[in-house]
Amino acid sequence: MALVFKLLACLPLAVLHHLGTVLGWIAYLSSGRYAGHLRQNLASALKFGQGKEGFPEVDFNKVLHASVSEAGKSIMELPWVWQRPLDEVVASVVQCYGWEHVEAAHAQGNGVIMLTPHFGCFELISLYVAVRLPMTCMYRVPKLVWLDKVMREGRERGQMKLARADIGGVRILLKALKRGEIIGVLPDQVPGNGEGEWVPFFGRPAYTITLIGRLMEASGATVIMSHIERLPRGNGHILRFTPLSFDTSLPVGPQMNAAIEAVVLSCPQQYLWSYNRYKVPRGAPVPDAVKEQA
Repeated sequence: MALVFKLLACLPLAVLHHLGTVLGWIAYLSSGRYAGHLRQNLASALKFGQGKEGFPEVDFNKVLHASVSEAGKSIMELPWVWQRPLDEVVASVVQCYGWEHVEAAHAQGNGVIMLTPHFGCFELISLYVAVRLPMTCMYRVPKLVWLDKVMREGRERGQMKLARADIGGVRILLKALKRGEIIGVLPDQVPGNGEGEWVPFFGRPAYTITLIGRLMEASGATVIMSHIERLPRGNGHILRFTPLSFDTSLPVGPQMNAAIEAVVLSCPQQYLWSYNRYKVPRGAPVPDAVKEQA
């Protein structure tokens, strides 16, 4: 499989995106569970968005079809992102907004917590940052040994380091913040039991990571939201960095999820709706609202 990755990386990004569209529809049509997660998550989010001021009327089926395609692209572009030369991959960012916020936060010396949701080509963001500044990202080790090797080789480039999603990895993140560096976390990844709390996400309870609040309190780091939009026909990406200001007298989780919702609603078809964001971790207490939805 590692050889297949290398061969696919030889193809132009536009071709991989076309193949990704095919893959997305094969997955959608062949797995009722996959399709169900995608449709339900997207429908509830769009319904939630209709209650937001300024959110336009959208055609559900049109967004659904685009989401199926974009989900496939997110898989097929991985060989290109991980295997192509770093300078070529980073150069695919044709527009970047807000980098000055990252530089300003880094200059303060308290570290930067960068939140990157499952949106667009999110794998590219850490590489873009790491060619400029030191960065450490938390990741979960995949079950497939060959994939772990390919993933690490593709991600640990430039000034990038990886930290496993365990207590040892948390210590690594905290040390990086104390050195004034940047750390990266997927804020919408479902944590394990005891590592999260139930917080509304698009109007539904979602088990949400509590690590961000603890790291903020321990380091005084600045929090920045990053997200990247995939342009059509392999024509590159648009990257945005937005500083977040949380009210420290209130819980971090709801504020963080609200910030993610704003990003997602800006281009809903590029969020990874097939990810089971509302799953219940093994052993985690289940609130009544979740039991009613089951």
